[in-house]
Amino acid sequence: MNGFFNINKPAGMSSAAVVGVLKRLTGEKRVGHAGTLDPMAAGVLPIMVGRATRLFDYLVDKRKEYVTVCAFGAATDTQDATGQVLETGNQYPSLTRIEGVLSQLTGEIRQTPSMYSAIKVNGKRLYALARKGEQVAVPERMVHVERIEILGEEPDHGVRLRIACGRGTYIRSICHDLGKLCGCPAHMRSLIRTESGFFRLADAMDPEEARRLGEAGRLTERLLSLDAPIDHLPRMNADPGLERKVSAGAALPLRDMWGDAVEEGEITRVYLEGDFWGIAQRQGDTLTWRAQMPPEKEENMSPGENGTK
Repeated sequence: MNGFFNINKPAGMSSAAVVGVLKRLTGEKRVGHAGTLDPMAAGVLPIMVGRATRLFDYLVDKRKEYVTVCAFGAATDTQDATGQVLETGNQYPSLTRIEGVLSQLTGEIRQTPSMYSAIKVNGKRLYALARKGEQVAVPERMVHVERIEILGEEPDHGVRLRIACGRGTYIRSICHDLGKLCGCPAHMRSLIRTESGFFRLADAMDPEEARRLGEAGRLTERLLSLDAPIDHLPRMNADPGLERKVSAGAALPLRDMWGDAVEEGEITRVYLEGDFWGIAQRQGDTLTWRAQMPPEKEENMSPGENGTK
């Protein structure tokens, strides 16, 4: 089984546990997730199965969107609702006040995540050090936040926000920093990832649905094709006369390719007679393979797959 599953991870379940479920259901050892969600968070978790794991590097930089509730009145050591309270306050900001400072949290911004994050320092995860009681300087990092939209007020001094951002952005740090800017301590109360690149929450299935389909022998109905989530990459088509070169994994001359324009060093999808064969990179006047994936036979393809087989 090779492809992707779009999973709606429930709150309280770890990303690793979701991977374990799909390993058992598919019988495939090569299963991974693209973009970790904390156990308390819910929403879109792309799962890669089989050869799809080789496409991880072409998924991780894609845009993500979240809906979160920022709770004012307390800051925590984890910057979310699971942590110990470090500071309290009751100068609760109005929506107008919040709206007025959001521009300082959009664009290219600097973040300092909590000690309870997965960032590595000297090869060790910060959360592992924190659980041992060790304290180290948390490295500041640059992240990109495309936009933050106020969706409305929530009970107990909460504000629901929609946040579109790039790779590596900590939403709980945005909530924490929003509290600082508004003059009232804050933390992230809840989080749902609604988009991760190609993957959308509206199209996702939860692990229980995956179990039911697996037990009925119908899991492949929800399997997405290898090239479905990478259609943002340019597409190049090989001339049928290149079949032997394509099959052998040889470099492909650009003069015998057609499709989207590809610049020097750029990554492209490669197709032969409509079949997806993998990822290649332009080097001079040729395309050299980065990840070759010969298509499966027609009879092994699921009618539920999206995109080109």
